[in-house]
Amino acid sequence: MLRRERRPEPDRIELTIGQNVTLTGEIRCEGSVRIDGVIEGGRIETLGNIIIGQDARVVADIQAHTVSVAGAYKGELNAQRVELLDGGRMWGTIRVESFLLDDGGFMRGELVMVTDDEPEEPEAADYAAPTIAEEDAIVEPTDDSDDPTD
Repeated sequence: MLRRERRPEPDRIELTIGQNVTLTGEIRCEGSVRIDGVIEGGRIETLGNIIIGQDARVVADIQAHTVSVAGAYKGELNAQRVELLDGGRMWGTIRVESFLLDDGGFMRGELVMVTDDEPEEPEAADYAAPTIAEEDAIVEPTDDSDDPTD
C-alpha cells in the first residue's frame, strides 16, 4: 500500500488510460487515475481518485480514496467513497465508508460499510411486537341503569 501523510490534489489526473488501450497488471501511483479503456486483471492502488469512464471495462482489485463508476467494474474495491453513476455497473465486493447510487446504476455483490463507530446490532427481542398492558386494554361498556336513553 502507498504510504503518504497527505492526500494528493483530487483534481490532478496523473494517469489516463485511453479508449484504445487494454492493460493487464498493477498500477500504483499517488495521483488520480482516469480509465476510458480496458483493464483485464491486476490491481490499481492510489492515494487519489479513480474515474471509470462510460465506455471503460475494468476487472481489477482497487484501493483508492474515491472511485466514480460510469462504465463496468468487477473486482474487490476498497475506498473511502464510491459513486455508482447512471449507466455504471459493478460486480464484486465493495468496502467503503460512503456509497452513492445514482438512478440507473447497477450493482450485484456485497456492499460492506466500514466505519470507526459502527452502531450496535439490535437483538431479536428489540423487534418483538409490543404487548398491551392491562391498564391500556380495551374496556367493554357495562350495563348502566343511569342511561338516559332507557
